[in-house]
Order: sequence, then structure tokens, then C-alpha cells
Amino acid sequence: MERTKPKAVFMAFGTKGDVYPLSAIAAAFACDQKQYEVILITHSAHQSLSSHLAEKHVEYCPVSSPPVLSAEQNNDLEGKEDLSFSLQKKKITRDHRQECYSLIERIFGDGSALDGDVIVINFFALEGWSLAESFCVRCVVAAPYVVPYSAPATFESQFQRELPLLYRYLTESPSGKVCWQDVIHWMWPLFTENWGLWRNENLHLSSCPFTDPVTGIPTWHQRPQSPLVMYGFSKEVVECPAYWPPKVRVCGFWFPPIEWQFTCKRCQEVSVYFSSGGQYAKDDLCPSHLELHNFIKTNPVFVGLSSVGSMGFLKDPHAFLSVLQTVLNTTRYRFILFTAGYEPLELIVRKLAAEESSDQKKWNEDCVCLCDGQLFCFFGSLPYSWLFKNCAAVIHHGGSGTTAAALQAGTPQVVCPFMLDQFYWAERMHWLGVSPEPLSRNHLVPDKNDETSVQEAAHVLSKAIHDALSSRVKGRAAEISERISLEDGVSEAVKCLKEELGIN
Repeated sequence: MERTKPKAVFMAFGTKGDVYPLSAIAAAFACDQKQYEVILITHSAHQSLSSHLAEKHVEYCPVSSPPVLSAEQNNDLEGKEDLSFSLQKKKITRDHRQECYSLIERIFGDGSALDGDVIVINFFALEGWSLAESFCVRCVVAAPYVVPYSAPATFESQFQRELPLLYRYLTESPSGKVCWQDVIHWMWPLFTENWGLWRNENLHLSSCPFTDPVTGIPTWHQRPQSPLVMYGFSKEVVECPAYWPPKVRVCGFWFPPIEWQFTCKRCQEVSVYFSSGGQYAKDDLCPSHLELHNFIKTNPVFVGLSSVGSMGFLKDPHAFLSVLQTVLNTTRYRFILFTAGYEPLELIVRKLAAEESSDQKKWNEDCVCLCDGQLFCFFGSLPYSWLFKNCAAVIHHGGSGTTAAALQAGTPQVVCPFMLDQFYWAERMHWLGVSPEPLSRNHLVPDKNDETSVQEAAHVLSKAIHDALSSRVKGRAAEISERISLEDGVSEAVKCLKEELGIN
């Protein structure tokens, strides 16, 4: 039996900051377009999304691959503990792609594609591009960050030398068709051997996109449209260069619904009620959130590194805590630290708390106070949009989601980037005037817990916080917040997607 309902598949891989924004668009699109079947494919590690998506009539389809993979992780694959990291990565990649193929085959393998079918991918789900081609489905890119990589300096010259006909095909492309601007902006990884073998051997496509699988000649007779690329940031924050492809749309920041950002169901319900204009009593909050609620009245400085620990950058959590303790010993600041579920850091926090005091009332399952109550360590999660408005400054890793939340709250920032687009956001925040110069990683997370390293890092961090709290930076942060306050990035993304699909 032929299906009559079109399907919109969102493929989003990576950390919460990579996945939640696309999940928010999927949920909003499902609510707006009841005639669609909407599906989200992501890691099983984001299982907590499933119930939220179900409420919005979005099907959650998990794959078993981890959101991040670092050499620091001890992945025991098939019981072979001595597998090298590169071999582990190859196996995970192979299994991940097979799971993605199986899911797309189940979704679109029931007959011919409908005009309204679409696969929406982020930059960590590039397999979706080839799968869309294999099943004759339109593909759209949606990214909450700028392209986190750039083509090697020799890419164009090598491409022109090795694929002269395809280079001509792309550079002489008519208006509205896929062109060299698309390739150099974000598509260039699709032409690497990493994807070519998989496309050829598993999907039976040409190893190079836009070429015939038999002859290898460009498909002159059938030129695809330039793909829609939606960005989840504000034009007030990121300039749109003229060299970007014409089908790029900048929507505004994509914030997930507030109720998705709690680890505590009880406080989620209370805070959602409160955000809609209601009032709540202290007894309505769970003990952990009540303690946090009381602590933020002191206008503390937020510290959070999100997935940096799980990616292998926080080699010595004790050294990181020593830096914070040293700053607290020499200043009047108070810190609220989010551990982001990184177990080595949480273990050290609990150990230090036990050593500081035998008073069990000072800590519970989700929060611990250190440094005579100056450092509040929180193991759960709650909306940054609410928290940051009550903080003096935000110290973070430069992730797109955290950066956006700090900008929305109008809170000064101190940024310490570690990888990919984090360096862009760190430089951009300094250029905008909402943060001092970016920190080097050793000035926040030194590899060794020796006195020299800790003292140097604490000195640099203290100065950065002092600079962030200047009237100039505070004023600039408030100005940017006011500019973006009227934007609704998720709604704009849904609008752009509907336009692309020809939906009135």
C-alpha cells in the first residue's frame, strides 16, 4: 500500500548542543505540520529527549554510537580491550553508518519518495546527504553553529587537477543550482575518500557526488538545486559574508523548550508554570534546586564546560578545582559549577566535600558546597536562560548553545575554547565586546596540579573575570541581549523549511 503522508527526518549527531537545537525544530515542525510524519535520528545517549518528542508527535529513533569519541575513553569493543583508538573509531563509524542506513531504509524503503519528503542534517550527520541521494529524498542542512572546519588550503587546486570536469561543472553552474560555493562552504568533506568508499560499496552510488556511478562523468543532464542551509544564530552576532552560497538562511538562535532542560521532573513542572506567569513557593522545589535557588541570590559566577570532560580535555579534574579554589581564596567571587555529568570531576567534588566537613546537610545527591560555601557544585541540569540572568558572569567552553544562552541573558562571558567552532565563538564574543580575550585551556584546566600551574591559571582567570565585570562589557552584553530579544529562531527555521518544501 502506497503511503500518502510525507516524512521529515531530522538526523542530528554530537553532544546536546549539537542535537537539541535540531530536536526543537523537529518538534516545532511536527506541531505546525500535522500531515507530516516527523522522525528524529540521534544517539541513544539522548534518550531523555524521547518523552519530550513523543508529546510533540515526533518519533525518536536511536543509534548506538556515542555522541563523542576521544582517545581518553576506554571503549571495550567485542571484548578486545587492546584495540587501538583508530581501530575502535573505524568500527564505531562502520556500525554507525550501517544503523543509519537501516533506519532510513525502514523509513523510506516502502516505495517511491513523495515530493514533501525531506532529510534535515547537522554537520555531524553528513551520512544523511548520501542516504538522501540514495533514496531520492531532498536534503536540507541545519546547523546551530558556523561550519566547524574549513577545507585544506590545497583543496581547490587538487580538486581542479584530479576532477577537472567536475570542477568546471560546479564553477559554471547556473543560478540556483549546486555550485562551487556550496562545495567550498560546507560540502568539501563529501568528496574525501572517507565517504567515497562507503557511497560506492554500501550505497552503490558514485564515489564523488554529482557524477555518474558508471562513467564518473558529471551529471550535466540533471543538475540538483543548491541545498538549503539554515544557521541557528543571530545576524546581530554573526556577519553573513557575500561568499556564502545564496541558499544560506540565518534564522536566529535555536533554543529548545524550557521543559527539556531539567533533570528534575518536579522542578520542570514548577518552573514551566512559573515561566508562564504563575508563582511558586519554596516548598514546591526539590531540595537540590531549592539550594541552588538560594545560592544564586548572591549573584555568583557560573562555571561550566559541558562535554569538554567527556572529550578528554579535563585530564586532571583536581587541578581544575584547585584553580577555582585559589581564585576564591584571593577574591570575593562565588562560583556555581555545573559538572555536566562528568564522573571523574563529580567523584573529586564529593571526595573534597567529605574531607571538608562531616556535616551531611551541606550536600546531597545533586549538589555539593565547597570552599566554605563559596563554590556550589551542581550535578543536574536546568535552563541556562533562567540561570544566567542571575549570574554575574559565565565562564564556559565556547559551545554554541552556552554562548547563545549567555548572549540572550545579557551576561558577560569568559570563554575558554577547546575545539572546532568553540574558537570561533570565543573570538567572536571578544570582538563583540561581551567578553575579554579568550583563555588558553591551561589557564582553566591545567594538566598538572602543581603550585606553579595552579597559581598562574588562577591569576589569569581572576583577571579575566575582573575584566568581564567591567561596566563596558556589562553594557555591551545588555545591548546585544536587547537586539536579539525579539528573534524566534525556531519559528524562522520552520518557516524557511516550509518555503523550501513549497508548503503554504
